[in-house]
Amino acid sequence: MSQKIITAKVIISAWDKEPLFEGALVIEGEVIKDIGPQEKILKLYPEAQVFDFAQNGMVFPGLVNAHTHCSMTIFRGLADDLPLMSWLENYIFPVEKHLKPRWVYWGAKLAVAEMLRSGVTLFADMYIFEPEVIRVVEETGIRGLLGEGLFDFPSPGYGPLEKGLALTESLLRDFERHPRLKIMVCPHATYTCGPETLKKAKALAERFGARVHIHLSENRDEINMIEARYGKRPPEHLLDIGLLDENLLIAHGVELNKSEIDLLSRYQVKVAHCPESNLKLASGIAPVPAMLEAGITVALGTDGPASNNDLDLLGEMRTATLIQKGTHLEATVLPARQVLGLATELGAKALGFEQCGRLEPGYAADLAVLDLTKSHLTPLYDPFSLLVYSAKSGDIAAVMVGGDFLLYEGQIKSLDEDQTRGEVLAISQEIRDLLRQKG
Repeated sequence: MSQKIITAKVIISAWDKEPLFEGALVIEGEVIKDIGPQEKILKLYPEAQVFDFAQNGMVFPGLVNAHTHCSMTIFRGLADDLPLMSWLENYIFPVEKHLKPRWVYWGAKLAVAEMLRSGVTLFADMYIFEPEVIRVVEETGIRGLLGEGLFDFPSPGYGPLEKGLALTESLLRDFERHPRLKIMVCPHATYTCGPETLKKAKALAERFGARVHIHLSENRDEINMIEARYGKRPPEHLLDIGLLDENLLIAHGVELNKSEIDLLSRYQVKVAHCPESNLKLASGIAPVPAMLEAGITVALGTDGPASNNDLDLLGEMRTATLIQKGTHLEATVLPARQVLGLATELGAKALGFEQCGRLEPGYAADLAVLDLTKSHLTPLYDPFSLLVYSAKSGDIAAVMVGGDFLLYEGQIKSLDEDQTRGEVLAISQEIRDLLRQKG
């Protein structure tokens, strides 16, 4: 099996380990085989192909975007400065009624390009016409945990709920052993899915040992709505239905009190934290330090690019730590190392990709390389600090997934960015025409 060596000025192998300066990684097939000082590694593996970032590259584990609706790139900037329910009910849901598979396909391609340029190698996606997103993942080589959004009302993707459940089951069967993607069951939220829908989703997931992904406790309006409808808050509602377990991944968790945090911890529920979307929609700030202290696996996500409005997970790390420091009035809260853990190892665990998130022997060769020649990345004292507080989307020189370079020397190898942008621009004109016709 062919071997590759990646040399770097500095390697961050994991969020909880010291960085290795003048280091090298050995990759055999799809996994990391060895890591160590450059001189030692180059002598041990003289036949390996060398990719040299020794002068200006920082290598780190590929980032994990734990919650998004990536094809909503086509709606970026469509409706801003609105609260969540108004944004959904007056703009997003009405336009999505006219959603087309082609829109989802090209929107997802644009999203993958954007994520690769911020060092993302794995993402979780819940949307409509999800088979189109699956096509994009297979074509581009990125990893994904993907699921069709399920609702009580008819979806433009599949029609009535029963067809949505049947579609999800067929995807679970078809991709059960896929090397780079997994399927999850995605009831959208407690306010769009009644108890029977949630029970059916849970039963389906249990048959395949799959993740269930749902928006939960995102803002105060949601809490009030669920309390009025069911007489209890969302986490307790899910407990009574039987959804709380180690395979549940909730998005947001902004409005969680201490007893609910303890409840999620007891049932080993995973949480995808989306700070920038929560701020932009005025949903609030999730109690991340309290969740981490309770032992909850907290991952980091961007949410969709219509409510963020980007898919820059590097920027998301910076926001995640800064808002906690500001609200707690404590500079040591959620330090750079820890927030990198949310975006790498904890993110991979939350999505069920335990082989990802670290650069150590036996782990998947999923990594990104930061270009240290940028002015705003000069000088280098603390690699963790530089990555979290200074790096931005576009600073990435290379991205590898499973031993294959998807981005190298500034070029994405598995898609045509110019063509993709052109297709999305054409789609945006279709959306403008649609809105104009509706007055």
